Amino acid sequence: MRWPPDPAIWPLTEHSRQVLHRPHRWHVQEHGTGDTILLIHGAGGATQSFRGLFPLLAQDHHVVMFDLPGQGFTQLGAQQRCGLDHMSEDILGLIRHEGWVPSRIIGHSAGAAIALRLWELGLRPVDGIVGINAALGKFKGVAGWLFPMMAKALAVTPFSASMFAATTTRSSVRNLIRGTGSTLEQEGLELYYRLATDKGHVDATLSMMAQWSLDGLLSRLGQIDAPVHLITGLNDTAVPPQVSRDAVDKLPNAKLTELDGLGHLAHEEDANTIATLINQ
Repeated sequence: MRWPPDPAIWPLTEHSRQVLHRPHRWHVQEHGTGDTILLIHGAGGATQSFRGLFPLLAQDHHVVMFDLPGQGFTQLGAQQRCGLDHMSEDILGLIRHEGWVPSRIIGHSAGAAIALRLWELGLRPVDGIVGINAALGKFKGVAGWLFPMMAKALAVTPFSASMFAATTTRSSVRNLIRGTGSTLEQEGLELYYRLATDKGHVDATLSMMAQWSLDGLLSRLGQIDAPVHLITGLNDTAVPPQVSRDAVDKLPNAKLTELDGLGHLAHEEDANTIATLINQ
């Protein structure tokens, strides 16, 4: 996505700034006073995913969020650093560079895995971690080998990101969101359409998918003693609720909240409920 974001079409740009911290040029949005809450979006999204949650939390907290490397308005500086470990290391470097001391980390989907990895790397928020539809499991059956193979093939195929971006329609984006079990308003759909039709964003998302591996993290869940609150929408068809149930059984200091009627983008569908749960 081309910097700077257009305030007419992109939310919360009044809080946007760029931070150059190698290897990436980060898009950061920051607002509010009080203890610091860090928001981490999932693969294929950007800070727009928290457009409803961010202002609610900023009423009582200092809230920080950023686009993952290459996604949204963050400029990717190293294509090979899109996997869980490298990305978490780069995010930790950004956090230390900016002097943020989060009291709580909120991660959506893959962002929850990053939050747990940050804990392992030594970032220990006193109030722990909240995972929203946390992607802490492996695809099963055919998807277990088909999805990773597709991502890796697309990531190394010339022009694949360009072709995807060029052929994406508003209808296909609407169907994709519906396929996660969520229902978004028109603004939300339009924002995802803008992301899905941006070649750079698509390319970085594919690189993240191709390099992503949870094997090490999942094998160590029983050693992560962070206070963890997992929130799952019972309509989530992208990361089924059973994934959160299984993770809670392995994490030694975790609890689970299940929400009726919400899908994978629960925090976009009902930001008020999610904010209330975070503030408990």
